Amino acid sequence: MGGRALTICTDLPAAELRRLARREKDRAAAARMQAIAGALEGLPRAEAARLAGMERQALRDAVVRYNAEGLPGLHHQPHPGRPARLDGAQKAVLKQVVLDGPNVEATGLSAWTLSELCQEVEQRWGVSYHPSHMGKLLHQLDLSWQKARPSLPKADAAAREAFAKGGCRPPSTTRGRSTPTSA
Repeated sequence: MGGRALTICTDLPAAELRRLARREKDRAAAARMQAIAGALEGLPRAEAARLAGMERQALRDAVVRYNAEGLPGLHHQPHPGRPARLDGAQKAVLKQVVLDGPNVEATGLSAWTLSELCQEVEQRWGVSYHPSHMGKLLHQLDLSWQKARPSLPKADAAAREAFAKGGCRPPSTTRGRSTPTSA
């Protein structure tokens, strides 16, 4: 325990920190503000941290960030994460590929499936995706994962329109039905 005490920046008084903490929407940042305010008021660091619902080390980390960055340092710091496997231009091309649909004569496909899109991306850019992740990628590109209704190039467009309007048969004429007579 022989570490030296860490001083806290006193730009804002403890009462002002508590007031800001009450209005803060980020609960973790509000707890950090409350803990720093308690330490500024003279509470032992362990007690100030306990009252704010955190460990003493978390309070120390918050004090270091508060001294370095001020109030914005008490908010969550996003981590960059793994870089995307496809860059922005490749994602734009992928979106256009999905919107254009597969070449029926070359691929034999009438509509893309997730696994076929994974194969297409691997052939074009050498990047492999799992089909479930390809669905997430399509969602990021504002595309639906659902397959479109297949449209065959040699299909009769007039017959398709007739079917969409109510079926393949011409409208039936009402015929007078004869009622069976009882004997």
